[in-house]
Amino acid sequence: MSHALLNVAYPIIQAPMAGTATPKLAAAVSNAGGLGSISIAAVDAETGRQMIRDTRGATRKPFNVNVFCHQRSTADAALERAWLAHLQPYFAEFGVPAPAAIGDIYSSFHDDDAQLEVLLEECPPIVSFHLGLPPQSRIDALKNAGITLLASATTLEEGRLLEQAGIDLIVAQGIEAGGHRGVFDPLRGDQGIGTFALVRLLVSQLSRPVIAAGGIMDGAGIAAALTLGACAAQLGTAFVLCPESAANAGYRAMLGSERARVTQVTTVISGRPARGIRNRFMAEVGAAGHPPVPGFGIAYDAGKQLIAAAAQAGNHEFAAHWAGQGAALARSLPAAELLALLHREYLAAMA
Repeated sequence: MSHALLNVAYPIIQAPMAGTATPKLAAAVSNAGGLGSISIAAVDAETGRQMIRDTRGATRKPFNVNVFCHQRSTADAALERAWLAHLQPYFAEFGVPAPAAIGDIYSSFHDDDAQLEVLLEECPPIVSFHLGLPPQSRIDALKNAGITLLASATTLEEGRLLEQAGIDLIVAQGIEAGGHRGVFDPLRGDQGIGTFALVRLLVSQLSRPVIAAGGIMDGAGIAAALTLGACAAQLGTAFVLCPESAANAGYRAMLGSERARVTQVTTVISGRPARGIRNRFMAEVGAAGHPPVPGFGIAYDAGKQLIAAAAQAGNHEFAAHWAGQGAALARSLPAAELLALLHREYLAAMA
C-alpha cells in the first residue's frame, strides 16, 4: 500500500495540531505503528529543534514535523486599533485593559531562514506544509536532504500546485477538519469541499498519493477514506483527549461534553479561517457586522491575550478549542491504545 511510502505499519496519521500535539504524543503514535506528528509552527526555531530532538529521543520510527507556509500578514494600524476597540468590552469583562498594540506572533516557513536551517540540520524523516507552499528553493532543499514532503490542499487547484512543486503526498483537507483551514489564499474564498468529495477529486485527477483529513474519528472512517482511494487517513481531533496531548482541562472538558456537537469555522480568533467548538468568542466577537479582522498572527496576538484573560477569570468561553465536525466521537484513551483500537476498527470495517 502507498502508506509504505511513509514507512509506517498502519495507514493512520496523527495530525500535527500546533500547540496540542507533543513529542510524547507523536512518539507514542509512531511507536504503535502510525505516523506521529508535531508542529513547530507556533514556536521559535530553537524550541522547534528541541521538539524534534525530544520526538526522536522517544521513537526510532518515522515522524512528521509540520510548518506553516502562509504569506506574512501586513500590519495596518488603523484596522488593528478598530479591532482592539471591538475587543475592549470583553477584556473589560475580565478586568484587564485591551492591549495597546498587537503584532504578528507567527513566523512562516515561507521566509524563516532559522526554521529552514533547523529542518536541514535535524533532518526529520517527514516534513509537512500547511497554509500554502514555501518557495521552490526551500522545497528542493528539503527534498535534496532526503526528507519526504507532505502538504495540505483544500481544492483540486491547490493539489495541482503541490504536484507541480514535487510534494510527495497530498493531504486532502476537507471542510470538516478541525483547526486552521489549509486554503492558500483565504482572500479568494474557501470552496468548502468535503473530505470525501475532495479525496475522490484528487485521486482521480492527480498522480500523487492522497491522504484524507477532516472529520475522520474511527476505523470505519479510515476504511471509508481508503475505499475512496486515499492511501492513509489523518486524524487530529481524535487524539486531543489522549493523556499525551497538551490539551488543558478546559479543552478536554469541552471536547468531552455535548458542546462538541457544534463546531464552526471562524476567522475572529486568529485572523484566518479555523474550525473549533462554538463559543462566545465566535458567537459574540464574530457576530455579523464586526469590524474587519486583522491578518493571521496579528489577530491571534489579541485573541491569545483575550483567551488568557478569560482563562485567568475561570472562563473557557473564549478559548480556541479547535475541533473537527466529528468531535462528539472523541475518545479518551492513551495514544497507543487508541491507535490499536483504530486499527482493529479499520480491519473490521474493511472485512
